[in-house]
Amino acid sequence: MPIANIAAYKFVSIVEPGDWLSPLTERCNELELKGTIVLATEGINLFLAGTKAQIDDFLNYLANEPLFGGRFCELDVKYSWSENQPFKRMVVRVAREIITMRHPLIKPEGARAPVVDAPTLKTWLDRGHDDEGRPIVLMDTRNAFEVAMGTFAGAIDFDIERFSEFPDAVARACADQELNLKDKTIVSFCTGGIRCEKAALYLKEINVNNVYQLDGGILRYFEEAGGAHWGGECFVFDERVAVDPALQPTKKYYEGRTLGEKVAKLD
Repeated sequence: MPIANIAAYKFVSIVEPGDWLSPLTERCNELELKGTIVLATEGINLFLAGTKAQIDDFLNYLANEPLFGGRFCELDVKYSWSENQPFKRMVVRVAREIITMRHPLIKPEGARAPVVDAPTLKTWLDRGHDDEGRPIVLMDTRNAFEVAMGTFAGAIDFDIERFSEFPDAVARACADQELNLKDKTIVSFCTGGIRCEKAALYLKEINVNNVYQLDGGILRYFEEAGGAHWGGECFVFDERVAVDPALQPTKKYYEGRTLGEKVAKLD
C-alpha cells in the first residue's frame, strides 16, 4: 500500500514548545504530510501519513535538525499502511500535555515505568502467569468507545470517556478487595504506548506493585505478536477508523468516520 501511517511519541523536556510550531509546520507542508503533531513541555506526540520516502525524510529531519538538539534520534515509531491518505490536513499545535491526564505529579520525561515487550506478554498470556508465577491483569487505559471496538480477552477497563478520568477510576479499582490486585502483575496498555506509560507511572505512584506498560502499545503488539489473545479491532485516530491485528484498515468510511474526526485531537 502506498501510504505509510506512523504513530510515535517521546517524553522529553521542551522548554518552549511554541518555538517549534513554525519549523515543524513548514517541514510537514514541504513534504506534503498530513496528520497531527502535539507539542508540550513534556514532549511530542504525533500521527502522520505520507509516502514512505516522505515519512523517512521527516524522521531524519527530526533526528538531525539542530533546533531539536538530537532529542528525537531514538523516536519509537509504529508503522501501518493504507491505500489512501487517512488525514485531511496537517495540524501542529501546543497543548498542556501531549496526552491529557491532568495529574501534575506524573513526570514521564524523568523516568519510564517498567516495560514488557509484545512477545513476552504473549508468552505470559499463553501460560496464564508471568515469569515469577503471578497472575496477569491486563488494564485497558483507553476510552470506552475504543474498548468497544476491541480489546484483550479478560482485560479490565473503566468505561471512561477521556483519559483524564483514569486516575480516579483506577484508584477505586485498586481499592476494590474483590479485584485483589496486590499480588498480581498488572500490564497497562493503549493504542501506541503513550497513555499506558502515564498509567503505569500513576499506578507506581499510588503504591501498586508489579506494574508494567506494554511497550509500543497495541500497534506494536499487532506487529510483533499478531492477534493472539485479542478480540475485535483497534481504533486509530484517523479516517481508517480501525485496524485489524494484521494492521490493515477494517472500516473504511463507515458511520464511525464522524467519531474518528471528532477524536482526532488526541484527547
